[in-house]
Amino acid sequence: MRTIIIGGVAGGMSAATRLRRLDESAEIIVLERSGYVSFANCGLPYHVGGVIEQRDALLLQTPESLGARFRIDVRVSTEVTGIDRDRRVVTVRTATGETEELQYDHVVLSPGARPVRPPIPGIERTLSLRDVEDTDALVAATAGSTTAVVIGGGFIGVEMTENLLHRGLSVALVEATPQIMAPIDPEMIEPVHDALREAGVDLRLGTSVTAIGAHDVTLSTGETLPADVVVAAIGVRPDVTLAAAAGLKIGERGGIAVDQHNRTSDPAIYAIGDVAEKVDALDGSDVLVPLANTANLQGRRVADHIGGQAGKARPVLGTAIVGVLGIQVASTGWNEKRLIAAGRPYRAIHTHPASHATYYPGAEGMSLKLLVDPETDAILGAQGVGRSGADKRIDVIATAMTGGLTASDLAELELAYAPQFSSAKDPVNMLGHVADNLRTGTSRSIQWHELDAALTDGAQLLDVRTPGEFDAGAIPGAVLIPLDELRERLAEVPDGPLVVHCAVGIRGHAAARILAQAGRDVRNLDGGYRTWRAGVAARELVSA
Repeated sequence: MRTIIIGGVAGGMSAATRLRRLDESAEIIVLERSGYVSFANCGLPYHVGGVIEQRDALLLQTPESLGARFRIDVRVSTEVTGIDRDRRVVTVRTATGETEELQYDHVVLSPGARPVRPPIPGIERTLSLRDVEDTDALVAATAGSTTAVVIGGGFIGVEMTENLLHRGLSVALVEATPQIMAPIDPEMIEPVHDALREAGVDLRLGTSVTAIGAHDVTLSTGETLPADVVVAAIGVRPDVTLAAAAGLKIGERGGIAVDQHNRTSDPAIYAIGDVAEKVDALDGSDVLVPLANTANLQGRRVADHIGGQAGKARPVLGTAIVGVLGIQVASTGWNEKRLIAAGRPYRAIHTHPASHATYYPGAEGMSLKLLVDPETDAILGAQGVGRSGADKRIDVIATAMTGGLTASDLAELELAYAPQFSSAKDPVNMLGHVADNLRTGTSRSIQWHELDAALTDGAQLLDVRTPGEFDAGAIPGAVLIPLDELRERLAEVPDGPLVVHCAVGIRGHAAARILAQAGRDVRNLDGGYRTWRAGVAARELVSA
């Protein structure tokens, strides 16, 4: 039995090596159009920035090492030009330009995705980052350069911005929407905007590039920015060229349509990785999620199926993380924007805990957001932003979602604790406690973007922080009564429905419980003044 795998790296090489471990007799051929079949593509930006100094550190396996250990026939600089499904033949063009036909029993398509290249005048001058050759070109381009423009504020664009800063270049980041990193909600990403600006990045949000010159770019505002180097990180699309030409079904999202075993519309042909559509874990819809761990797992599952073992592709949550200027930005599941667009009911919870016990040196603040189904208490998504600890909290929540735990169940998780790692009540536990209070009606909350409407409808805003905090910044119209004085000053609390708030929500919850038991109609401003301030800043940017 001959299996031909088109494309290496994460998905293709996982399929090839797993299949060999299952079947010593299988003939396995890997065809890779670039010169490198197994490399750490997620590490490429960091070699451009010099963080990963040695280029060879990115090269995980070679055709020779794979041949010696796994007896896999790996052919680099070899492009597949067509698939004849009737004859079960793939046509390849070798590095020397010769054409060859290879018979197959199974084909695994793993060509990945191609960078989006919009029709901007001068777009051919831009560089992208997809493989080792692209990395070499970027390193060469930055030598002697002083200015750079990155087009696109997605995860790759942000990583490239940071690493071009590491190279000593002055960098502008241009993003057409009002925020970078679309999977993160606006009030959560605002601190990252601030960090980029503080690092010297010329951050242009809500702006697009209209032309690219020899040493500059022109913006939709009419301004020009100097640009010795221009990096296009606008996004990627599944590379379905071969599949479409072969008559395979392309899904509504633009990727190859596959079944639960990653088989295409031709049962002899599989598709994995960025080129294949996935199943969303929340609603079962088809989605495109270009993540390395999903590609690796799909490669393994396809090898299992070819090798006669049971198994199926798992649905995806889209769990992801990026590091930028020492800040971790992580998410899983759906964000609030997507829930609103889908018309799906949800409950949002914001907290601002420390990464570990505050009495132990080195504690860092973070922001967490949990999105919950108000009827079932199911976890719909989560986001975390902070300099330490956001990664493991999002990983715990993603695990809970996979296991079917509810938001309130998070309070009961037994998580590792010592003061240098966490708090006795881990931030994930605290999210669970808040969720449970809302589920049971012990507390009621209001979101930062709902506050203006509530005040217009007659609600009164009560600030329970200290006078010093109030003087440093307050929500317009708020009445100050510090929490520790509230019981003695209940007579001073304004009449009517109340919205109470503190800095991050903890003291606000305590105040809301006092007021509720005094017979008042009260809601706590979720996430407190910190979330409100970030959200308003993001909203003002959209309005501008």
